[in-house]
Amino acid sequence: MVENRPFYTFLTHAILILGVALVLFPVWIAFVASTHTSFRLNSGIAPFWPGGELWTNYSLILSDGASRNGLPPVLPMMLNSLVMALGVAFGKIVICILSAFAIVYFRFRFRMVAFWAIFMTLMLPVEVRIVPTFQVVAGMGLLNSYAGLVVPLIASATATFLYRQVFLSIPDEMLEAARIDGAGPLKFLWDIVIPLTRTSTAALFVILFVYGWNQYLWPLLVTTQPDYYTVVMGIQRIARAVDSEPVWNLVMGVAVMAMLPPVIVVIAMQKLFVRGLTETEK
Repeated sequence: MVENRPFYTFLTHAILILGVALVLFPVWIAFVASTHTSFRLNSGIAPFWPGGELWTNYSLILSDGASRNGLPPVLPMMLNSLVMALGVAFGKIVICILSAFAIVYFRFRFRMVAFWAIFMTLMLPVEVRIVPTFQVVAGMGLLNSYAGLVVPLIASATATFLYRQVFLSIPDEMLEAARIDGAGPLKFLWDIVIPLTRTSTAALFVILFVYGWNQYLWPLLVTTQPDYYTVVMGIQRIARAVDSEPVWNLVMGVAVMAMLPPVIVVIAMQKLFVRGLTETEK
């Protein structure tokens, strides 16, 4: 029986509230800054409470008014980030499901060698292989394109490993039953394996969507035309778009807007996300 100790209950809640406050404080400052004028922010005194320019600043960001000030348009950058995030998430899931399915359910020579070769690529993150990857993408003519933004990032050793572990937890009796019913490999994958991995796929989708949305270095290298700017790299370009003092109110407004899609995805898929991380029995 767990003892009811009010002091420890108060202490744990206080620590949790403090942690949440520390996480949300930069978000609050960004939101507050987006509700003031640029003159107020450049005065040297940081405000801690919202101002009266909320609708003016955000309407300026969402309309062509920001473009007249030399700022890149925000909505196309949001769309580019959405295309990249969805492309990376779905691409990784499809490729990793197929590769893990082949490694687990097909008995071919050197299959474990192939698995460990894939797993060893975890030691080579994007930053390490950025130069050869850029040379390959440039040689294929994929600069300033959605394919150039998405394709180099869709392979994932981590997702392949996770799917392999999930597939290994599926009872062998299901495979034998599917064979008796005359189901081929693709039907077994589509009708049995994929439904059983629904929660794991949902959790992985959330992680990969946030990963793709927050990409900065790779879009910065492969895009030189404003039509393919993503919103994360666009924040930095917005801060340098004008020759005078930076319009920090608009920069912070774009930063707040850039936070919304990942937050919406996490909230919308929260139950499946938690179940995918904690569920162990099939």
